[in-house]
Amino acid sequence: MLLGRKIMSSTVGFIGLGNMGGPMAVNLVKAGHKVLGFDLSDAAMSALADAGGEKATGVADLAAAADVIVTMLPAGKHVRQIYEGEGGILENAKPGTLMIDSSTIDVDSARAVSAAAIEKGMQMVDAPVSGGVAGAAGGTLTFMVGGPDEAFGLAKHYLDIMGKTIVHAGGAGTGQAAKICNNMLLGISMVGVCEAFVLAERLGLDAQKLFDISSTASGQCWSLTSYCPVPGPLPSSPANRDYQPGFAAAMMLKDLKLAQEAANSSGAATPLGAEAESLYTLFCNSGGESQDFSGIIKFLRGS
Repeated sequence: MLLGRKIMSSTVGFIGLGNMGGPMAVNLVKAGHKVLGFDLSDAAMSALADAGGEKATGVADLAAAADVIVTMLPAGKHVRQIYEGEGGILENAKPGTLMIDSSTIDVDSARAVSAAAIEKGMQMVDAPVSGGVAGAAGGTLTFMVGGPDEAFGLAKHYLDIMGKTIVHAGGAGTGQAAKICNNMLLGISMVGVCEAFVLAERLGLDAQKLFDISSTASGQCWSLTSYCPVPGPLPSSPANRDYQPGFAAAMMLKDLKLAQEAANSSGAATPLGAEAESLYTLFCNSGGESQDFSGIIKFLRGS
């Protein structure tokens, strides 16, 4: 809880201890907070307990005990059920509890849950993340945060523990809006970078030479210089690990679908976003869903 400008040790409930949520929860433990974890996987809860956290017996008990609740769940329907459903968070949490949803979900669901939380006397932000499993483990995630100023101010202490860059995007739902816009751009740019390397291969241009030129020319972008989709130029990229994620293609497709849903509901024209969604759908349907999203270069090659 807050005491002037000092943050006292809090009881944090963390629901969703998967590849991202698990290490995020561990970083809160390392910072001195009591962390109660809940997940449908016993192994995930045991991993948190081994790191110094505690296993919660269920959502209701976790919500009743926590000063702060963080959720990291697969989709909007899961978030709404956990928060608004019978025996859920809003039914059992104490008034004034701070809630941080770091799931990547649709904007409408984020705003609906936030409104329900405020009606119950809670503080809430939507705070989806970028940075992948390595960022979650290293505490270097980027958080895109939507919610009232007061809620953001309270949440920032906990977000600073789990991340490196914390941006207040605006009111409720704008964190989700920022995430899906960013990842639509990422998906589009990765397809473009992959197409350039495929064309270079067909024209007899060495991949390293293309990287050396484009990384310092007008084609420079994150998908090229931080996540190069061909082996060699960037040793840290998944291309050097047979496209083990990383950020799985299935997760990129989820975000591209969310972007298209938002574009359709808002009347925004996103033809390249739609094409990227179509290509990632084909890639995932051909067996690429568990590969890194940069692995779409193999699909574009026809291999």
